[in-house]
Amino acid sequence: MDRDDRVEPLSEAECLRLLSTVPVGRVVYTEHALPAVLPVSFEVAPDGRLLLAVRRDSTAARGLDGTVVAFQADRLDPATRTGWSVLVHGRADVVREPEPAGPTLHAGLRAWAGDPDPLFVALVPELVSGRHLRPAGHAVQRS
Repeated sequence: MDRDDRVEPLSEAECLRLLSTVPVGRVVYTEHALPAVLPVSFEVAPDGRLLLAVRRDSTAARGLDGTVVAFQADRLDPATRTGWSVLVHGRADVVREPEPAGPTLHAGLRAWAGDPDPLFVALVPELVSGRHLRPAGHAVQRS
């Protein structure tokens, strides 16, 4: 099997940094014993948790609380076939108490579906991986 030398694995720190540059990702969770995927607005908190904004009355709000989920976000350029993708696995819990840092952390965060009063879900990353796809002719140096 040929290896694409344009693909570079990313460190956990770089993955979290890249996640902070995009406003929307996809959360994967279980709904009625089947995998479900939902686009969500999110932020990376200073402590590395991901704060997801979902509609309060959604099945996702119920399905995310206290479960292990996957979260994926990326920035891809179809014209040049370059970009990056990050995958996070971890436990998600509904935020029930006000954050110690106050409301400023997620003051502007709104559910992708437009709920003006979203429910916030904190995802604690346990496994973080990512890849950067370089342009053709810019192979990654490997030792």
